[in-house]
Amino acid sequence: MRRIALAAAALAAALPALAEGPPRFAFGAFGDTPYLPGESLVVASMIGEMNAAGLAFVVHVGDLKSSRTPCTDAVLADRRALLEGLAVPLVVLPGDNDWLDCDAPVAGAYDPLERLAKFRTLFHGGETSLGPRPITLDRQSADPRFADYREHVRWRRGDVLFVGVNVPGTNNNRRPPPRGEAEYRARSDAVNAWLAESFAAAAREGLRGVVVFLHANPGLGGKSVPRGWPDGYEALRRELAAHARSFAGPVLVVHGDTHRFRIDRPLDDPQSGRTLANVTRVEVFGAPWNGWVRVDVDPASPDLFRIRGEPHGVPRE
Repeated sequence: MRRIALAAAALAAALPALAEGPPRFAFGAFGDTPYLPGESLVVASMIGEMNAAGLAFVVHVGDLKSSRTPCTDAVLADRRALLEGLAVPLVVLPGDNDWLDCDAPVAGAYDPLERLAKFRTLFHGGETSLGPRPITLDRQSADPRFADYREHVRWRRGDVLFVGVNVPGTNNNRRPPPRGEAEYRARSDAVNAWLAESFAAAAREGLRGVVVFLHANPGLGGKSVPRGWPDGYEALRRELAAHARSFAGPVLVVHGDTHRFRIDRPLDDPQSGRTLANVTRVEVFGAPWNGWVRVDVDPASPDLFRIRGEPHGVPRE
């Protein structure tokens, strides 16, 4: 706990340097695209829309390709080049199709950890976001205990703290024997520490809200666990509930994975069994139902966040 307190104090000291821009702003989020042939053109068109929308930044929550697309360096480079069309700061998080499921023969039978390392090099190689006007990011890898986790990031704008974590689909890589849970447990410990430090800093600074980005649907809204597998998201739901219960302001959880745009409040408090009213879940669109999500942040509003889906095109037959 002392380490968490020290880390939170250090972050609190650094947060004012990241607080730039007017009190009201908007950001965009999307994910789980491009998947199908031709969808890069759809994403390019969506990028044009986001560039014209006056956004402060954009987050792609993960899955830059389908599970059947080979996990080659060339594919990742192509996605990086596509996203470089954004004229605003961009943060890209890894989804299961980007690394975890790359061991499937259809994806090329790669080593998932080697693919994750490549993803980190390409999308998290520096100390800033991507984009022509990058923003400085605080990375968990600055802590020697979690030196591998460059993709765990956070930044502040106005009175809101934004946090990104690597929580992929495919049950968060929590598997039954013989594959086991070693990678899941190490990364889960890192995720939980990052969330604890971030919420502590937000509370210390008296921030109005916290936004958490991840790829997976962490068991919200009835997502099922594969038969015979332990729940890979139980610990995360418990951590999110504990932090939200003690945090005074709104908490927004933005994810992809199950390809269904929705806005709801599905997180229950394990202590009371009641729904946590200050936690809103936003799931982004996913291929072939493409689109992006606009979130307006207004400190003068008691709700703080105003969320609107921006669908783009129609699914292919």
